[in-house]
Amino acid sequence: MDMCEEKKVLCGANAYDKKYYFNEQFKGIPESIQNELHIICVLFTEEVGGIFTIEFEKDGSISMRTEYADDDFLYDEVSSGLLVSEIRRKRQELFESLSLYYRVFILHEDASVLLEDEKI
Repeated sequence: MDMCEEKKVLCGANAYDKKYYFNEQFKGIPESIQNELHIICVLFTEEVGGIFTIEFEKDGSISMRTEYADDDFLYDEVSSGLLVSEIRRKRQELFESLSLYYRVFILHEDASVLLEDEKI
């Protein structure tokens, strides 16, 4: 199976091009959340460098991915891993909400079942 069939990029930033990308497929996400994702991505690339993306896995969970150019000697892999962990910890509620959004509106799962599972 093709990797792009398994994951969908929600948003990302590129330190090399100084660009931010938001997938228009998810324009239903509230603007305040879109702005928060923009800030997370851009601050990540400003601090660590490289390319940073937030993606939906096939099951609706959120993953964060970083990559960098082979000749980018300023990219800090250690800081990258630490910052990803910090973002995941501090934004856990945001990512859980985005995962729920994806599962309901993209995968068309039953929201009442998902919300019941959360209570358990």
